[in-house]
Order: sequence, then structure tokens, then C-alpha cells
Amino acid sequence: MTPHPQVQKLLEAASWSPLPPYHTVPAFVARRIYRDTRGALAPKQRPELPEVRLLVTSDNVPVRSYRPVAGETLPALVFFHGGGWTIGDLDTHDALCRQIAVGARCAVFSVDYRLGPESPFPAAVQDSLSATDYVLKHAEKLKIDPARIAVGGDSAGGNLAAVVALSMKGMIAFQLLIYPATDQRGVHPSHERNGRGYLLTRESMDYFRASYLPRKDDWTDWRASPLLAPSLKGAAPALVLMTSVFPRVQWRYPHPRAYRVVLAEAGHLCQTFCLTATWLGLAPFCSMALADTAIERDLGVDGVTESVLYAAGVGKRPHGGGPGQVPR
Repeated sequence: MTPHPQVQKLLEAASWSPLPPYHTVPAFVARRIYRDTRGALAPKQRPELPEVRLLVTSDNVPVRSYRPVAGETLPALVFFHGGGWTIGDLDTHDALCRQIAVGARCAVFSVDYRLGPESPFPAAVQDSLSATDYVLKHAEKLKIDPARIAVGGDSAGGNLAAVVALSMKGMIAFQLLIYPATDQRGVHPSHERNGRGYLLTRESMDYFRASYLPRKDDWTDWRASPLLAPSLKGAAPALVLMTSVFPRVQWRYPHPRAYRVVLAEAGHLCQTFCLTATWLGLAPFCSMALADTAIERDLGVDGVTESVLYAAGVGKRPHGGGPGQVPR
């Protein structure tokens, strides 16, 4: 399958990069590599918003708040960035959060949770729960609708979003899971089949897991592997974004599909979008514009940022519609 031209350019650039792979350097160096390369490839024009500010929870968890309009009560998305629970921060996903805020016309709260190896599991889970609880408890002050609060994230962030949704059943309206990691055991055949050639190698995946989960016994803790939760009943409706090609295929692809099946079996509304020939493995690298284009092409939906949050009545109504529109 031919990849999107933007994806092809990224792969070509990566193949010529003199930078070392993540798994060969200490975490603080990996973070710098990730931050610098992401910044160089991020969209040049980031949406301007009337309000972007830093909040701090009572547990000292930093949260960056984005509002597309001022003085209006809005739905909200609590967002957890990806990066293998080891790299990534508020700035690496700034453009993405801005695009979601504008596209879905909702407030976005991006969480700067603690990272491994300095703060291994369950530190990230604790911070994610603290931040979400803060948003829920301060909904009136933050001018958001407490009945329309969603959680979401990409990759490791999708993992944390799923865990928060399970931990706070009845309080979360919707979960947006972008190629979430839901099973830490690493037993899927695709781990070996696609463990080379798509930037995120098997060595890097093992590196991130060792950083976040140094104790093997924790791999099967449902807070690390939400696919293994005793029950998913009562969790919020979900939309799972997957891709048919490229790096997240190798680690996450079987997991999101399996998680979607388990959610559906538990009686939940759960829609899966699988975008062909498109790479969302580094969503903020490619920008949500690429995702919007892919969804419109593959599914007949105007835009991911509008459609995914409208699914549970969280965001504004999509302009378009079609065979891929998420059922309400």
C-alpha cells in the first residue's frame, strides 16, 4: 500500500537522520531528540486562541488549558500526550491540542504527567487521575460543562485515557483513543512482523516499557494494560483511531482492535476508524490536517476533530457526514 506523500517524506528524512535511536540513549537525551525533531516538523501555522494558560492541580500536576472562545461554557477534552510514558511534554503536543480545540470547539486540558524512568508506573496514572479530577471539580470555575467532559490521548496517552475512563466510570462522557497501547505483554505476532523499518522498532518499544514498567509483574496490572481490566462495563463511549500501515501497527494495532471488541462486548458504543495508507504514529508531526484529509477521503467525514468529539455530544456537530460518521 502506498503511504501518504507526507508520510513518505518523513520516512525518507528519518532514514538519513544522524540522530541515534531512542533506545540507545538516556531518557533525558531521548526527550531532547523527540522535542527538537517534533518542533522542526510541526505545522508552521498554529491556531491562535484567545486563551492559553497554565494550571496546577492540588497534587502539583501541571495542566495547560486551551480555549477556542472566551466567556462561554464549553465541552472539554482532558488530553494525555504520547511518547512511551518516557518522552513528550506539553510543548510537543501543543499544535495538536490547539487544532482539537479549534476543530471541535471545546476546551482542551493537556496534562504534563510524570515520566519514567524517574517516575515509573503508576505515577503517570496517578497524575492523569488527579488532573481529570481537578477539571471535574472545577468545571464551573473553568467554564466547562461537567456533563460533557471527555478524555483522550495518542499512544501512551491513549493508554492513560482508557485507564482514566475505567477509573472514573459515570463521570466521563467520551474517550478518544488514538492508537492506544492497551496490552503491555507484547505477545502479538505483529510485534515481530513489523518490528523493523518504521521508526518505532521493537528495541525502542522494549525501551519505553522498561522505563515505565521496570517490574514485569506490573505488565498485567489493568492500569498498565486496560485490555486486561476485569470489566469494561460502565465505561464511556469510545472512538478508536487506528492506521493500516506504519509504526503503530507493530505495537498497538492489535491492541486497539481488541480493546474495541471488548468495549463492544461490554455493551458500549464504540466506533473504530482505520485510515488506509496514513500514518498517525506521529500525529502532531503530520498535524491533524493529514488526519482530516484521510478521514474525509476514507470515510466521508469532514474532520476528525469535529467528528470524534461529536460522537458523545461533546463537541460541535460535524459539517459533513457519510458512511463513516460516528453514530450518536
